[in-house]
Amino acid sequence: MLLHRTSGRWQLGLSLSLVTAILWGTIPNILSIALQNVDTYTLTWFRFLSSFLLSGVYISLRHGRTGFKQPRLNRTGWLLLVVAILGVGLDYPLYLWGMAKTSPANAEVMIQLAPLLLGLGAIVIFKERYSLQQWLGVGILSAGFVLFFREQLRLLLVASGQYLTGSALVMLAAVCWAAYALAQKQLLRDLSSELIMLIIYGSCALLYLPVAQPASLLNLDRLTLGVLLLSGLSTLISYGAFAESLAHWEASKISAVQSLTPIVTIATSWVIAAALPGILAPASLTSLGFLGALLVMGGSILIALGQRLKPAGVA
Repeated sequence: MLLHRTSGRWQLGLSLSLVTAILWGTIPNILSIALQNVDTYTLTWFRFLSSFLLSGVYISLRHGRTGFKQPRLNRTGWLLLVVAILGVGLDYPLYLWGMAKTSPANAEVMIQLAPLLLGLGAIVIFKERYSLQQWLGVGILSAGFVLFFREQLRLLLVASGQYLTGSALVMLAAVCWAAYALAQKQLLRDLSSELIMLIIYGSCALLYLPVAQPASLLNLDRLTLGVLLLSGLSTLISYGAFAESLAHWEASKISAVQSLTPIVTIATSWVIAAALPGILAPASLTSLGFLGALLVMGGSILIALGQRLKPAGVA
């Protein structure tokens, strides 16, 4: 099977990856506010539906009457599309369930398995390679995570059954997301990133419609409704940017940039807590955690901007 080949426009891929990391780092805080008044299923359904509608409008304006070329997928392509749909569709609620049983901070620890699996999958499946400098970046990034999440890791060692269950759910969400990302990368051989995401959004919105409660959204206050709309817009832009970045840059390097997400989550919690006191508690960060954050950023930079080697074989 021929594997997906990137366009080589790594600067564009890097820029899109940074946009994704910033938005994905912001979304957990947005969702924690929305979950105070909206159930998991309805929130997930709304994110997919709003992303589908907004994506459809954007595509209509951009492509006009020409639309898309008729997609031609073989059996493997259709299977990959199903994997991508189920990967995203399961990732959303699993992450929210896990966060509800533990905490946003712990969920951010466990979900870091996702970019790790994406990086490993890209190396194994797409034959991408790291230089020595980039492997050094992996070591620095890993050490940074240990310091950054030191308190959460300590809690995990003495956790209750519910805490461990929540952590397992978030880890399963990470596996589902990594499966989606790897499937999406290969699908880019035959479909545009816009069409892939439109299909995923629409399919997942239909999947969650039977268990969602759309009528409950009519009774929301303005703040919650605004947060809900913001979550839908963030989902559209972040996943769109991520999908397009896979077309231009190696997935193993994109995964390194996504490792910056928890740092963005901490920073945005401070901003939201200052702007809206009492709505969201700011995340705490010790001096060791701050050092860990610096190491994570440094390691990510080494991986992303280190010597770029061409993939071995066909990629």
